[in-house]
Amino acid sequence: MPRVGIGYDSHRFTTSRPMVLGGLQLDCGFGLAGHSDADAVLHAVTDAVLGAMGGPDIGELFPDTDPRWKDADSSVFLRAALERAAQANLAVVNCDVTVIAEQPKLSPHKQPMRRRLAELLGIDPSRVSVKAKTNEGMGWIGRGEGLAVIAAVLLDERTA
Repeated sequence: MPRVGIGYDSHRFTTSRPMVLGGLQLDCGFGLAGHSDADAVLHAVTDAVLGAMGGPDIGELFPDTDPRWKDADSSVFLRAALERAAQANLAVVNCDVTVIAEQPKLSPHKQPMRRRLAELLGIDPSRVSVKAKTNEGMGWIGRGEGLAVIAAVLLDERTA
């Protein structure tokens, strides 16, 4: 039986580190504050995978109080979630991601991000969607204080 999971993450902007988003480093002059590399896309996708399995969330598995995860590459978290899925005989069917941000402009990064996510998830890029939306100037996102990401993942039984 197919299983759907939804993930969400948000981070404030900081000028003290580079922007890592969707497994890519973006050259935009600022980054995301967080304990790990703060890749909000990979965090949301990881939570979506874990949620589809009825598992714990990313914060339970990789708490920001654990020094092992300081500045960690967030692909480690996603790989761990995918390993749990494989142990439950589940695999990713597709992934849909929406990044909500006034900045940086993500249009030039959507396709490379889509390919990187597909690579990490072990699926064809045609099964991954990356969309970028603004918040039309409203709220903390609209004021340019940070960004948010919503991700949905469909898991199903592995076929071979």
